[in-house]
Amino acid sequence: MPQPKSAELVFLPLGGVGEIGMNLAMYGYGPEDDREWIVVDMGVSFAGPELPGADLILPDIRFLEAERHNLKGIVITHAHEDHYGALLDLWPRLKVPVYASPFTAGLLEAKRQAEQNAPEIPVTLYRVGETFSVGPFEIEAIPVTHSIPEPASLAITTPLGTVIHTGDWKSDPEPSLGPLLDEDRFRELGDEGVLALVCDSTNAMREGESPSERQVGESLRELIENARGRVAITTFASNVGRIRSIAEAARDAGRQVLVLGRSMKRAIEVASDLGYMEGLPEFLSEEDYGYIPRENVVLILTGSQGESRAALAKLARDEMRSVALSPGDTVIYSSRTIPGNEKAIIETKNLLIEQGVKIITDSDALVHVSGHPRRNELKRMYSWVRPRILVPVHGEAAHLVAQGSLGALEGIPEVAQVRNGDMLRLAPGPAEIIDEAPFGRVFKDGKLIGDEDEVGITERRKLSYVGHVAVSILVDGNYNIVGDPDLVPIGLPEADAGGDLMEDILFDAAVSAVESIPRARRRDIEVLREAVRRAVRAAANEVWGKKPVVTVFLTRV
Repeated sequence: MPQPKSAELVFLPLGGVGEIGMNLAMYGYGPEDDREWIVVDMGVSFAGPELPGADLILPDIRFLEAERHNLKGIVITHAHEDHYGALLDLWPRLKVPVYASPFTAGLLEAKRQAEQNAPEIPVTLYRVGETFSVGPFEIEAIPVTHSIPEPASLAITTPLGTVIHTGDWKSDPEPSLGPLLDEDRFRELGDEGVLALVCDSTNAMREGESPSERQVGESLRELIENARGRVAITTFASNVGRIRSIAEAARDAGRQVLVLGRSMKRAIEVASDLGYMEGLPEFLSEEDYGYIPRENVVLILTGSQGESRAALAKLARDEMRSVALSPGDTVIYSSRTIPGNEKAIIETKNLLIEQGVKIITDSDALVHVSGHPRRNELKRMYSWVRPRILVPVHGEAAHLVAQGSLGALEGIPEVAQVRNGDMLRLAPGPAEIIDEAPFGRVFKDGKLIGDEDEVGITERRKLSYVGHVAVSILVDGNYNIVGDPDLVPIGLPEADAGGDLMEDILFDAAVSAVESIPRARRRDIEVLREAVRRAVRAAANEVWGKKPVVTVFLTRV
């Protein structure tokens, strides 16, 4: 490819660098005033209790929208939510080509059909091992192993050099689903010369290397065979290899499998269409569950993160019509705890324990293994590709710094520490941050998307702490109160420490505020309204110690 005068190759993360999840990376090629761009991944994060009402956290794509005329495509490395989950919500603002594997495309279409008014996104399929072009970028999808079918690292080639964007990966010699990580191809690329390795940092603080999926499958098989009652195993819905391992273990133990949870059924349906579930016995229906002896059943279900609407939480609350657990049954968490979900997971476990159910986690047995590389695996990748520049991504600051230090110790000449919004020039010349782009978070709240203020999260957070009081007052032509004001407190204590009703206390404060203002000054409705608001807040604060949000409706009749 010809190289334009003053062309540069830049890397720009807008999510997933300095945080876990919400991965979105950009690569730009060309002169500063006319770069062509691609996006690699477009993921989400999940909202916790500190964001009341928010359903998803999405990357802010203001910069992408501004560069839309030069944006050539979006390439998805794999179908985990933190890598592709924002597509349905953000693609309509961009409407550029999307490139994805068959499994990713299948899951995307299944998600689209499950969401009302979701856009139909045309997807160009690629398969691992293939090479395709997007604008000035030649992209090769290199097979790697991870906890989902068809993950790919991307070798992105331009006239200024080749960048390997690893995506999520690990080195597993015995995965439950193929293909294997293509070590030979990584070595070949290293021999040809790799400008930069943009590499997953999730497990960069962990020594050694990850156990294989085969070992997890053997451990699960032993637990199932030795269990007395039913066995329920919860894992990530997209981990088709783990689901297959569980189903094989159940089959070998003479048990039948019931699958619970919409997202898991959706993933299994897509995987079945692509041939990943061949050779397994047919799964049970919920209607058949009650007729199967306890010792002959394995449940595979959603809810490993304590999600209140997932199948495991419903089982823990005994809310399912046809399915229940009994004392002596076993629940296995074949998953890791995502930071922020600890409280919800513990609550679900406690409900199960109260039912007499035995809980097994990865601290008790080898029931889960991460899909990310530990330090020995990272060292091997460095030795294969021998990059000039290492760019740690996919992690919080501690993970990024840990990988950067490891890369420097292993002899990589340049380590570039970047964070979301940093525009890193990879070539020509040494790696250098040359600019900053706007970045941040927006929130999906029901059918709407916006920042905290636009979707009301800021005010909703206040309400969750201090409640709300609505006051409605009518005044006549002389600005005297007509009748009794209406006052509705929501989320406040019922009474003060002495037993006086909070509603009565606030009512008296509202009336006194009006009557204490000289009639001549009452003509200014805004002054009157603000006086009532302040008086109600002050009265609440005096007896409660907190100031609620107060809305005053004041009307002259």
